[in-house]
Amino acid sequence: MAFVSPTAEQLGMYLGLPEIDGDRADLLIQQAVSLAESVVKPLPEQATAVVLSVAGRAYVNPQQVSYETIGPMSVQRPTGSGGLYLTKADKAALKSLAGRGGAFTVDPTPTSADPSPTWPIDETYFGNGFEPGWS
Repeated sequence: MAFVSPTAEQLGMYLGLPEIDGDRADLLIQQAVSLAESVVKPLPEQATAVVLSVAGRAYVNPQQVSYETIGPMSVQRPTGSGGLYLTKADKAALKSLAGRGGAFTVDPTPTSADPSPTWPIDETYFGNGFEPGWS
């Protein structure tokens, strides 16, 4: 099954907002999909979680505010917590969902390889086996 872009309604549910600006949400989702496709194309079906995460960050903190005080309340957010961007974890998740990344092994041995020794065996030295005690 192919990737289906999430809707503005789904972004609102993801963020826990009773109302959401549909046009703005659609724009952010579209841009989040474009960013995700810069890492993996075509996007896997499960990439919806990453797209919602990217669009959600941008929706709740578009100006990348890091410190805000309103009356007696103050909030400090980590630097770079706003705007539209992919984190390292987002990129890793996209690659993992697409079946890329992770550890793998490459065996350079040809299939026609013979396990027997390829060097000449010196029959005079090894003819009677090893010295006593070295068996």
